[in-house]
Amino acid sequence: MKYLSFLFFFISIVSYSQKFDEKVNLLINENIAEIIELRHWFHENAELSNREFKTSERIAEELIKIGYNPQTGIAKTGVVAILNEGKPGPVVGLRADIDGLPVKERANIPWASKMTGIYNGETVPVMHACGHDMHTAILLATAKILYEIRDEIPGQVKFIFQPAEEGAPAGEEGGAQLMVKEGVLKNPDVDAIFGLHVWSGLYAGQVHLRPQGIMAAVNEFRIDLKGVQTHGSTPWTGRDPIVTAAQIVNSLQTIVSRSLPLTEAGAVVTIGSIHGGVRSNIIPEDLYMLGTIRTLDNDMKTIVLKRLEEIVYNVAKSNNIEAKITYMVSYPITYNDPFLYKEVLPTLKRVNGEKNVFLMRAITGAEDFSYFQEKIPGIYFFIGGSKNGTDLTKVAPHHTPDFYVDDSAIETGIRSMTSLTIDYLLNN
Repeated sequence: MKYLSFLFFFISIVSYSQKFDEKVNLLINENIAEIIELRHWFHENAELSNREFKTSERIAEELIKIGYNPQTGIAKTGVVAILNEGKPGPVVGLRADIDGLPVKERANIPWASKMTGIYNGETVPVMHACGHDMHTAILLATAKILYEIRDEIPGQVKFIFQPAEEGAPAGEEGGAQLMVKEGVLKNPDVDAIFGLHVWSGLYAGQVHLRPQGIMAAVNEFRIDLKGVQTHGSTPWTGRDPIVTAAQIVNSLQTIVSRSLPLTEAGAVVTIGSIHGGVRSNIIPEDLYMLGTIRTLDNDMKTIVLKRLEEIVYNVAKSNNIEAKITYMVSYPITYNDPFLYKEVLPTLKRVNGEKNVFLMRAITGAEDFSYFQEKIPGIYFFIGGSKNGTDLTKVAPHHTPDFYVDDSAIETGIRSMTSLTIDYLLNN
């Protein structure tokens, strides 16, 4: 008898969810043109991390038009709104990142960004080279659809529009870490959180995810080397930081290849920037390098950091050079809760089609959504951003001038976020 009661309850929930599927699809169709237009506006008005002033103002305006009472100035430029405030039941958090990047856009579209901003003290072009404009539009659409059916669903939904996912400017706090610090997961306390990322290398309509680690931890660092300046014709009269830097760069590449159990998880150590010297015939006094570490296993991360310090300080010492390592941006592993994964997978397959939902491998990109997942169960997933039939081998990667994701990806994002929220609220 108890089994039959449970079965009846389960069938009722599924039937109820499917009823909402029809409503959600209808509301998507009614609003899609407006949402695409909104996405184009965010793209055209891209702003850098912690400087998303126009962006957050527009988000708040749109939320007020829907009927929300948004909070602004969260973690500097973030916006938060709550659906069904005070209503009994579970609380779902939904997050979108809103910042752009210091990249000059080359995509041939009428709504290309011509924005500029200040980055490291210089005026630079700014574009949405990672799809955050689409994430923002998707979450606003989700907020509007859920508002339309608010009386039919239990619990509350907290919409989190997060600045500075790409990293706060030097000397500033920002991003998910600051939002958590300021209490964004409290009052009301969020039970589970969902986030997505559009991906140019996947076809629109597809959803890719995995349980446990889906994106790498990141540890960014700066290495400063100080020697003694001298004439390039007499290098023995100085101490050369450039030769030392070259030896360090080469030696750092042995960390992954010689110190890590790579059958367990991937890892990357990269030096992406070297600055030193002004002339061909002057050995400079100092030099600095910028690098990043990506790891998918916490024990391996510990090994990488230990070996990094051993190599830098010992190579520098062998060349009679002073060395200093400064750690900068650091994100934990983006970790999908395995139990929540089992709960949400049927929803994603139901609303997107089972053939469109894929189990992916972990990637070495990083996401500060991981700070939310450190506190509460969360699911992060990818949606495809390229039109069907596109040659994916020729698609521009993220963070590049030719990056582009197609508007056809938006519906998958809205449908997924809305349905995950409804199902979680009903099931819990």
